[in-house]
Amino acid sequence: MIPSVNPSGSDTGGLLYYLYETGKYEDHTDPHLVASFDGMSPDPGRDPNATLTDLQQLLDQPVMALAKHRRPAKHVWHTSVRADPGDRILSDEEWAGIARRIVAATGIDPGAGQSGCRWAAVRHADDHIHIVATLVTEDGHRPDDFRSGTRAQAEARLIEKELGLHQVAPGDGTAAQRPTSAEHHKAKRQGRERTAREELRETVRRAVAGASGEEEFFARLTAAGLLIRQRTAPSGDLLGYKVALPDDRNKDGEPVFYPGARLAPDLSLPRIRERWSGDTQDQDTQALPPDGTVLTGPGAPAAARRTTASAAWRAVLVIEHSDDSAAAASIASAGEVLDALAKTSAAHTRHELRDAARAYERASRSHVRAERGHDRALRQAARDLIHAGPALDRGEDGASTAMAIDMLFFLITATMHWHAKKGHAQQAAAARQTAEHLRAAYRTAAAQPLTALYQRGRHLTRPQLQQQTTVLRQTLPELAEKILTEPGWYALAATITDAEASGHDPAALLTDAARRRELTTADSISDVLVWRIRQIADLPADTPDKDTRMAHRTRTQPPAPGRHHGAENPASNTR
Repeated sequence: MIPSVNPSGSDTGGLLYYLYETGKYEDHTDPHLVASFDGMSPDPGRDPNATLTDLQQLLDQPVMALAKHRRPAKHVWHTSVRADPGDRILSDEEWAGIARRIVAATGIDPGAGQSGCRWAAVRHADDHIHIVATLVTEDGHRPDDFRSGTRAQAEARLIEKELGLHQVAPGDGTAAQRPTSAEHHKAKRQGRERTAREELRETVRRAVAGASGEEEFFARLTAAGLLIRQRTAPSGDLLGYKVALPDDRNKDGEPVFYPGARLAPDLSLPRIRERWSGDTQDQDTQALPPDGTVLTGPGAPAAARRTTASAAWRAVLVIEHSDDSAAAASIASAGEVLDALAKTSAAHTRHELRDAARAYERASRSHVRAERGHDRALRQAARDLIHAGPALDRGEDGASTAMAIDMLFFLITATMHWHAKKGHAQQAAAARQTAEHLRAAYRTAAAQPLTALYQRGRHLTRPQLQQQTTVLRQTLPELAEKILTEPGWYALAATITDAEASGHDPAALLTDAARRRELTTADSISDVLVWRIRQIADLPADTPDKDTRMAHRTRTQPPAPGRHHGAENPASNTR
């Protein structure tokens, strides 16, 4: 059950008109009162002699009783309370009880002899009600409605338990502001699938992903077609920004601008600048190249995905073994990588990757302060993905995409466990949802390259297969028989053969790949080992491609001394 509080309206009559309107909105059926402050308020939905003006004047009476200069400019408090889609349909009496509990918990009408505000609860759909109140108490004072949204959420958690409804994970105040009912209906009128707020949040997130500074960030916003207003100090220093969709206008025909902080807590300009400041800190990040260097040339998209897999593996180690502030930085920057990968993905994986990035947005923030700098590898990976450009859905591009998704699945799973240990219920749930989208994207991305490797394995000579079988049984005796029964065994045999041809010790690679993470819960141990070995040994993800290998080692500027091009990447073991 989700209460969505909007405490800053100014037109009681306009809001009531919207709630009782049945001609424009499909879900507005049979609007009527289920409860009110006195239990006797006129109901324009059921009483033919009652009008919206009657109800409006009754609710506004304490406001109008004040001297004009004392009347609050914004005196309307409004919240919708919506049940989960899986919940049973509640009766009017149950919704009435919910409304009374919400107004009491939020301080709108506290009861127990205390002076309260006038309010009415309107039901015009099976799954939710709207509560309208005017923010002047019967004795002419402002109600104690401080943090009414948080108080409404806390009461909703109690109501869910008592009525046997779906229990929503408790939040911690770090979630992005939900679109209001008015924004949802405006989007529907405009033919949008999502509200302007949601579209802007995603566009700004993508613009931030891997950006090296303000100039690049605002250039990306402009290229995305957004309208931008910048707020500057008298000195000329930039203090903040607002963005708007060109076709999202108010009643006066003016663009509706949203400050970055209203889109999400981490999209304010000061919070974005924290990411850039971390890029210049001296950290032990295996001598990552300075900002401004990007992967270019043939095979760059595949090389960027290899960089992503390597960075994701290092981030897993940070989350599992570093302090909370370093872990929080990696968790936050994982969102940039998901946005960048979704933006540059091939058509057949784009939908699931975009859904993964959207779901992860909630998992990327908590009250644990991120210490920037530890996330440089992930931010560089996001930058590489953006600048390398879109990947094809075949060959090395397709295979390296599967490899990157596989490792990101592992990173998101580590994030889910970290949040769960901290008691961050909403973030853990969001990470779990992200992982499911990545699981689906992986299956799509991996189908072609694994099939190609499978076919190569099927064409190995009998002596070659016998040799690889012997290596497997000697190296992983506890897993060998299960692996040999999997369809993916032939892809693994081809991978072992490739590694041996490149001068690697197959037994050492198998040992290294297997001990990085447990394998017993994997749907296909063979698939997991294929990606781990190909990443550890720096093998082409699909077929040997000279241009791709060169791009993996070539940037617009020479890499910093000591740059490590190899990768350590255990693949996801929970697919």
